[in-house]
Amino acid sequence: DKEFTKQVVVLNFWATWCPPCRKETPEFVALQEAFEGRVQFIGIAIDDEEPVREFADTFGINYPVLLGDIGAVSLSRRLGNRYEGLPFTVVTAPGGKVVLRHAGELGR
Repeated sequence: DKEFTKQVVVLNFWATWCPPCRKETPEFVALQEAFEGRVQFIGIAIDDEEPVREFADTFGINYPVLLGDIGAVSLSRRLGNRYEGLPFTVVTAPGGKVVLRHAGELGR
């Protein structure tokens, strides 16, 4: 989507069974709300559809969540997730240049 190229994009690979993912999700929801129009979060869940749907409802996720499979794991590896751990977050500047790759929970 061309709209995303004008914003900071935060791409987060996660799963419902991952404790640090559960911990950082409410912060992502709050940041998406606070920076609407300037930052776009996108979640890629390496998980099954039903638990992801329940998780999204429980946490009030306000950004797109895509279901990923082994292809999403490969994508995360290509983006720098050498150990294929979750969560894994990539931040791109407007225009798409990767400015941050982070394995594990994002701290404050």
